Amino acid sequence: MKFLRPILGGLLVFTTISCQRDGDLQTLHPSDELAEQIRLQFGTVNALRMPNSNDYSRIPSDPNNPLTAEKIRLGQFLFHETGIALNPVQEVGRRTYSCASCHNAGAAMQSGRLQGIAEGGEGFGISGEARKMSASYDETNVDVQPIRVPSVLNTAYQEVVLWNGQFGSFGPNSNTQSQWTAGTVKETNHLGFQGLEIQAIAGLGMHRMLIDEAFIRETPYQALFDEAFPDVDPTLRYTERTGGLAIAAYVRSLLANRSPFQKWLRGIDEAMTEEQIKGGILFFGKAKCYQCHSGPGLNGMGFHALGMKDLDSGAMIGSVDEATRKGRGGFTGRSEDDYTFKTPTLYNLKDVNHLGHGGSFRTIREVLNYKNLAVPENEGVPESSISTNFIPLNLSQKEIDQLEKFIAEALYDPNIERYIPLSTPLNSCFPNADPQSKIDLGCE
Repeated sequence: MKFLRPILGGLLVFTTISCQRDGDLQTLHPSDELAEQIRLQFGTVNALRMPNSNDYSRIPSDPNNPLTAEKIRLGQFLFHETGIALNPVQEVGRRTYSCASCHNAGAAMQSGRLQGIAEGGEGFGISGEARKMSASYDETNVDVQPIRVPSVLNTAYQEVVLWNGQFGSFGPNSNTQSQWTAGTVKETNHLGFQGLEIQAIAGLGMHRMLIDEAFIRETPYQALFDEAFPDVDPTLRYTERTGGLAIAAYVRSLLANRSPFQKWLRGIDEAMTEEQIKGGILFFGKAKCYQCHSGPGLNGMGFHALGMKDLDSGAMIGSVDEATRKGRGGFTGRSEDDYTFKTPTLYNLKDVNHLGHGGSFRTIREVLNYKNLAVPENEGVPESSISTNFIPLNLSQKEIDQLEKFIAEALYDPNIERYIPLSTPLNSCFPNADPQSKIDLGCE
């Protein structure tokens, strides 16, 4: 029979596919059925397709921070540069941490351990899983995250960032100015950038790094800043602001665009197995995952309360305050936002050891079973706050198997390391440069 199927460029063409009729039901070939499911939800298959990482005209960007190869190159170096860790609370921590301390490629651009540690951490292991608090620090001065570190992979598709969405001047945050508190990192929203830009600018200071003009002028970084920001006055060129804009530009290029699903979206049917395709059909159909996980990054821009536990592991460093527990509501101050958290990307979860904003799940399977049963695990979240989308899915174990294959395998880009520099301009050990990390990373 003839079937109207979307192809590259958003065009619609008639293709001949095999189907069989059973009463009023027709069974399509799985690949065509997946295409039809996506078209029904998003209008065209291309709605989920990511561009190449050097296709700057198609990567979502902040109009006030246009993407260029030079800016991305500078950002890539700064993101991994332990040499700019120049504002530690203890001298022993100087030049030992970087942005990549909590966002490394081996852990899908997030922390390899339950809590990310920048200054005050030691060791790395293979993908950051062995990092721990140094004996030279304690809970009062270590730079540790009170919530699981979200991945920066595919975050170009999110206008505001962090689990509570507190960074970003527009979109969901356009009416939150009253919360941009003076004297806090949230004040950075007044600079008027999107979330990734605000996060990068604020994060440099928040995580004890420093773009020091005198230091930059004495290193190869001066030429890199000059190439990235030729139109910025030299007196303003070597700053936390320009450094943050470069880092944000780099982060926008971090796309899982070589995964089997992305290849399938480009028209390579054999990129996915039949079981993965069937899992995709469930994802965009019966399982209704697409209701929250939308867009090319499958991260969407919504905030949802699924009743997951907070970061309350007995092994955690520090404690979780009430604002953090309330997620979006802790930022906006609106009760209707309480206990809601931003939708994370589903790409490369196979490299992640802790899932959920509080890291209460260890595997993709555990999350799927949780969502299938839809029984909240966090007793502190009122039933009235739970998302109306959080309802039993009634999936069979075979269907969960197929859904797991789609998420774990079809959404897995096997070479995220391509985004990591071979070295930094200062030849620093990265992502960490404390003595134990240097041993783990082979820097010494």
